[in-house]
Amino acid sequence: MQALAHQIERVDAILFTHGHADHILGMDDIRRFNAIQRGAMPCYGDERTLHDIRRMFGYVFDPATPRGGGLPDLELFRILGPFSLGRTEVVPVPLCHGGRAVLGFRLGGFAYLTDCNYIPDESWPLLTGVELLVLDALREKGHSTHFSISEACAAARRIGAACTYFTHMCHDLQHAPTCERLPDGITLAYDGLTLVC
Repeated sequence: MQALAHQIERVDAILFTHGHADHILGMDDIRRFNAIQRGAMPCYGDERTLHDIRRMFGYVFDPATPRGGGLPDLELFRILGPFSLGRTEVVPVPLCHGGRAVLGFRLGGFAYLTDCNYIPDESWPLLTGVELLVLDALREKGHSTHFSISEACAAARRIGAACTYFTHMCHDLQHAPTCERLPDGITLAYDGLTLVC
């Protein structure tokens, strides 16, 4: 629905942060892009995420499943380090989502760090010079697998991007009142937001 509403007509690749349901259950919708683009969709993730995708969407990878327009056509690639998509370098940023290792991504001056509550020491240098940041910020109260608003503000200040959007918020955060009290350069993301890097 978001792709239709915002007239997204092409998807060149999919970067998976991790294999939780709210991050991978749109898989069947890739079929339309397979048809439009006449080819398999390149999908990138760490080993555990690709395992989760193969398990949850076993019918897609089962040779016994009848082929045809009813299945998404996926080409899975394991992320082992920085790589290029066309002329864009993709830098995986290791993060912690509670006890699970997940990935954020940096593309030039843009970084996308969702579903995290901790940034490991080795990941901070990967974020030097980020200008536009999308960062997890679930709610005011602390959480075992997501940054709280205050923790996300501290991480955003340390990263130092000129513009930061918080994402993955829960229903506890009212949009306008929360945005009013956030520091300059930090705001809540919203449906339909378009970012130009």
